[in-house]
Amino acid sequence: MRSKSSVRRFPAATAAVAGALALSACGGGGSDPGAAEFSAEYSGTMAAWGFENADDVGQSRLDLAEGVLGESDTTVELDPTSFDAQKFTTLAASGQVPDVVQMDRNFVATYAAQGLIMPLEACFEAHDVDPGERWYEQVVDDVSWNDQIWAVPQFYQPPAILLNERVMAEAGVSDTELNPAEQEAMLSAVERMTVLEGSTPTRLGFDPQGVSKAALWMMSFGGGIIDEEGLPTLDRAENVEAVEFLQQVYDAQGGYANVKSFLDSFDVFGDGNAYSNDLVGAAIWDQWYPNVLTPYAGEIEISAVPMMTQDGEPITAASGSSFVIPTNAQNPSAGCAWALELTSPEAWQAAGEARAETTANDPDRQGINTGLFTGSPEVDTDLRDQFTDAAGFAGFDEAISTYYEVAAEGQSFGASPAGQQIQSELQNAVTSALLGEADPADALAQAQEAAMRAHDQVVGGGS
Repeated sequence: MRSKSSVRRFPAATAAVAGALALSACGGGGSDPGAAEFSAEYSGTMAAWGFENADDVGQSRLDLAEGVLGESDTTVELDPTSFDAQKFTTLAASGQVPDVVQMDRNFVATYAAQGLIMPLEACFEAHDVDPGERWYEQVVDDVSWNDQIWAVPQFYQPPAILLNERVMAEAGVSDTELNPAEQEAMLSAVERMTVLEGSTPTRLGFDPQGVSKAALWMMSFGGGIIDEEGLPTLDRAENVEAVEFLQQVYDAQGGYANVKSFLDSFDVFGDGNAYSNDLVGAAIWDQWYPNVLTPYAGEIEISAVPMMTQDGEPITAASGSSFVIPTNAQNPSAGCAWALELTSPEAWQAAGEARAETTANDPDRQGINTGLFTGSPEVDTDLRDQFTDAAGFAGFDEAISTYYEVAAEGQSFGASPAGQQIQSELQNAVTSALLGEADPADALAQAQEAAMRAHDQVVGGGS
């Protein structure tokens, strides 16, 4: 075990370093990620990076994990700046890596394929953690590639359709009409809720978040963006159908360009939000957004329904962040222990208590606790039973229940060595199609070619 005096600092990000990027693409200097060893015994200094702007939920978990590691004579050295891909590849090439890094789950398979992070089965085994019991299957799928698990996942913010019941009632629209499985009925509902001045919307019937949530819409139509081998599948026929339906949704509201311009004028987090001001009838939102709306609970009428597949079954998607152990980490066992402590039932219990205290002490929250979606189903259930409270606001209660219920129906978008590039090419293609610059099939075909090139470059070593 390393002594407590073994302290090192890792450098801040520098400008682009061509040699660093080349080395990173070749597997981080030749280290063998398959040789990773983890022990439940550790000490010394553990360096962590990426836990930025910790709120009550984050700080309570950091405090607990630091206390647990302190019992093993381990000091936590935390760099709280946000994750940066260029900085990570530069550090990996130099060998000056921290022991654990927090990053979006989209990056995980990329760095696994490059040999820059370690598989964690031995980490889980050392701490008697069964990933299938601790986390939702779809959450584990997010960080699995090549038959191995490469990260400790955290959080799971399922999207659903958040309703403005006041606008819907005014337009004579029922909750059941906002169902993609019934396309004509949904388009009719969108048109009835929309208010246009010429082609300029002054009220949207429905914000599908068609670009940022494009992969979710493709799931609804039976498609997907990544196959089981991690290859991009952007040009699937079902994906084209999804984009064609999104075109109809936007066209019913003045066209994508006009809708986007209107959306960009919203004060999403403040008094100018769309629900207080009846600027939208419904919209796709992740679970965190009702929490943003709690200060306005007395002046809005919300509810929620799940997104549906074309077979009429509820669906949602996993997403979130994770902790990885770089290949050249000097204290991987401590890094592994720290990541597992941050996502342990005990840490989430501390987080639940902290959020309950924040709710009680912040009058703006009006007593509403929308719950924590941790990525661990048993923990979510426990925290919901203990702390979740709509404080008598029936609409919030219905919305909260919808998010909890749909979480079990979630799917992973898939993990790919080109995960970030696939998402980028997808969003560019959908934007082009919605703006009328390209036919959906052509746009997705071009995106597929670009995504495949990115995949092959990563898997082939990029050297």
